Amino acid sequence: MSPPQQHYDKDSETCRLAIEFTTENRHQLPAIINDLVASSRDRQLFAHIDAELIPSEEKVVEIIQRTRRLLFPGYFNRQPLDDSHLEYAVGMEMTRLFEILSGEIALSIRHDCQRYDLVCTHCQERGQQEAIHFLKQLAEIRKVLTTDVQAAYDGDPAAKNIDEVIISYPGVLAITTHRIAHQLWRQEIPLLPRMMSEYAHSITGIDIHPGATIGKSFFLDHGTGVVIGETSKIGERVRVYQGVTLGALSLPKEEVEQLRHEKRHPTIEDDVTIYAGATILGGETIIGAGSVIGGSVWITASVPSGTKVFLAPPKLVYRNANSAAKKR
Repeated sequence: MSPPQQHYDKDSETCRLAIEFTTENRHQLPAIINDLVASSRDRQLFAHIDAELIPSEEKVVEIIQRTRRLLFPGYFNRQPLDDSHLEYAVGMEMTRLFEILSGEIALSIRHDCQRYDLVCTHCQERGQQEAIHFLKQLAEIRKVLTTDVQAAYDGDPAAKNIDEVIISYPGVLAITTHRIAHQLWRQEIPLLPRMMSEYAHSITGIDIHPGATIGKSFFLDHGTGVVIGETSKIGERVRVYQGVTLGALSLPKEEVEQLRHEKRHPTIEDDVTIYAGATILGGETIIGAGSVIGGSVWITASVPSGTKVFLAPPKLVYRNANSAAKKR
């Protein structure tokens, strides 16, 4: 009987020490909490205290997902979709989307009203009106997205079928989210468009500001690392490869505010191809229709239509390992 008792006593001592250790650490929490609360009340540090709720990140993602189900019927639904209950399924999805979207729009409007001390704009009613206006645009957005999907399939010999493009291509997810966000941007809805674009950015690595204007049949080939700035204007049938930047020229800090609402990013005309790693900067920079911009180039001036811009081929050095060893 003695060995089991010793084992029990040893375990009891271990448990007692663990409890004391935990208690000692927990006693440090009140001081840490007080420090954090004090910093939250410091107006020089960012906090959102005594303010209206802001739109929910989870709800924003749900809006994107539900809108995708309406834009691409049958592809992202949880159950098989057939023609006999298509109207019912679309009606249910549309109704739920309206409820969530109008609520989040109202939150974003109310938030701006309080933050900027604006006159009441009846955010609840406006939330519903803006949601209805958005939903009315879905049929047109769907037509434009069809051209984007077709451009991706036509431009990529690795694509096996349209279904693969819609379901799995990050460029299609990015441009779908952008067209949703851009419509809300055009309606001057605060917060939601940027939250949507940053969600797509986090998933795909493609950063498209919701303010950018993009024409039909847009194809992001691979897409990772692409950055498209707020005031970019892109024509139709444009193809952009990975790592491309359509950005603004660097400015002194004192000039940033006065240019916040000016055109700062390039214009890309119809039928342009921009290869991997190219950087095109400046609001006055125009890439003319039908031009081809080679990989890794740096452009800050306009390019005439039908122009090909490439870096000169680098000088490559080939060294035979066996020959090098003999010279030693």
